[in-house]
Order: sequence, then structure tokens, then C-alpha cells
Amino acid sequence: MDIAGEYRIPAAREAVWAALNDPDVLARCIPGCKELAQVSPEEMKAKVALKIGPVSAAFMGTVRLEDVRPPEGYSLVGQGNGGMAGFAKGRAAVTLASEGDETVLAYTAKAEVGGKIATLGGRLMQATSRKLADEFFGKFAAEFGVTRDPAAPAPAEA
Repeated sequence: MDIAGEYRIPAAREAVWAALNDPDVLARCIPGCKELAQVSPEEMKAKVALKIGPVSAAFMGTVRLEDVRPPEGYSLVGQGNGGMAGFAKGRAAVTLASEGDETVLAYTAKAEVGGKIATLGGRLMQATSRKLADEFFGKFAAEFGVTRDPAAPAPAEA
């Protein structure tokens, strides 16, 4: 599953970069996040509870930062195990570009699931992945006072 989106954030790129690297900010933004702990400058452990269609699961997993280019962006590589519900893993590329006094945060993400949640069907998984990504980046943008304009286009499917 591939998804992509973009947000305009009314803050300097350096401030947006700092927030993207703050475990407290990330914990507030990750949908269903119960715990987030920084293990090293490049790795975090997380516990996330999600409901995907009829399946509810608590995922334990890790997120690793790769290709770090302060304050331009990085890649996030994550994996989680939800026990009987299955597993999820994915990669997201996040870029930050200055435009005047705003920062354009753009992302592309690819996710893969297995186990019971994989049996839910591609359409449900695609819609759920898009919803979770939009929820994360929407909450992140809200950290800077941004609310998505309901008339604005939703994140694009890649």
C-alpha cells in the first residue's frame, strides 16, 4: 500500500524538524500511541493500540530513523507485532521545504501487513492506512496550530 500527503505548517523548517524529532510530540501524534520511548538517537520503541475494521490489537514495535538530513528530512522504518492479529511494517520518507515563513511537510509511505489483519482486504487496509497517516500528520500540524480545511484535498494515494 502506498500513500502520500502534504501539509503547510506556519513555522520555520528548523522548528518543524525539532518537533519531528521530539518523542513527546510524536507520542501525542501517533494514532493509538500508549508508549513511546527513545532507545537511541536513531531508534524508538512504541506500544500502539489500533482497531482495523473488526480487529483490535496492541502492537509492540520499533521505529528507526534512516537517511537523516537535518533539517530537510529523513526516512522512518517501522515494524510492529500485534500477536494473533498479525504484523505491520512500513517505510515513510518525510521531507521539509521552506516556503516563505511556512514549511511544507511532504510524505510518502509504503506499508505491508500480515496475519489476521491482512485478511481484511486491500480496500479496507488502504483506507485505514491513509486514515492513520492523515491522522498522524494532522495531529502533527495541529501542534503548530494548523487545522485541515475541510475543503482541502485529502492526502493523495500514490
